[in-house]
Amino acid sequence: MTGWLLIFSLLILGGILSTLGDRLGTRVGKARLSIFKLRPKSTAVLITVFTGSIISAISFAIMVAFNGQLRVGLFELEDIQAKISERELELKKLEKNLYALRSGDVVISSGQSLLTKTIQIDKNDDIKKEIETILQQANLYAFNLAKTNQSKYRRILLVRKDHIEKLEKIISDNRSWVVSIKSAGNILRGENYVYAFPEITLNKNITKKGEVIAKEYIYLAQSNSDSIRKKIKLLLASTLAEVKRRGSLSSELKINANQINNLGKNLVSRKYGDFQIIAKALDNSQSADKVAISLELQALKKVYRKDTK
Repeated sequence: MTGWLLIFSLLILGGILSTLGDRLGTRVGKARLSIFKLRPKSTAVLITVFTGSIISAISFAIMVAFNGQLRVGLFELEDIQAKISERELELKKLEKNLYALRSGDVVISSGQSLLTKTIQIDKNDDIKKEIETILQQANLYAFNLAKTNQSKYRRILLVRKDHIEKLEKIISDNRSWVVSIKSAGNILRGENYVYAFPEITLNKNITKKGEVIAKEYIYLAQSNSDSIRKKIKLLLASTLAEVKRRGSLSSELKINANQINNLGKNLVSRKYGDFQIIAKALDNSQSADKVAISLELQALKKVYRKDTK
């Protein structure tokens, strides 16, 4: 029901009910009826007031029944305002974090690793002491990021007790594990606490010394300095993707930048020839290690085929 139709209906209904109330009051007055031992005149007034109340109640009921916005405003307004207030607080916090991110004040990002360590517990080790050492090291790193040099060192890292208990249970099985302590949210410079959580991964062998991790083919007759540079970048990206697929927790490779530059210059100077660039592991590495690689250039042998008729 539209607003104008609702108003029009209420006016008609109000007129009808008020007329009926007035006539009822008049008849009660003429009949000199008495209710609750009141004088007839007072009884007539009471009837008129009661009729007016009925008019208001019916009008209100109709409005509530046919106007959804009014129902929401009357019965859900407080809840809506509490929703709104919560969203405003979240928005302000988001704006604050966004401004801080743009201005460079976010010193720890959500999900950022504060410490990554390989650990293997045997029956003689004190698990609680080992975990406390890990948390202290993560706390020191977080404190140095979040605080200024003038701040007095203290514990700012907060980790839930049940998370620590779960960590104790998992690493107590004598296998080799990688424990990462990660930030649960963005931390601004100067904040007093850093909420964090442990992430546990079974330690794996990622690379063997001397193995080829990835390779990329390049045909110099069809290449220039720009395409050669892109080929080398593609090889490095493929190598990182491969070690991540194997379970490496490192987000970067360890490589000599001068070797990359020299390789690029070497290829540009040759101008002709078909080669493959291989990325080779320099050492054995495990899950928490940064994988060290070298890039090597190998000439491709051309295979000639005679056309047969």
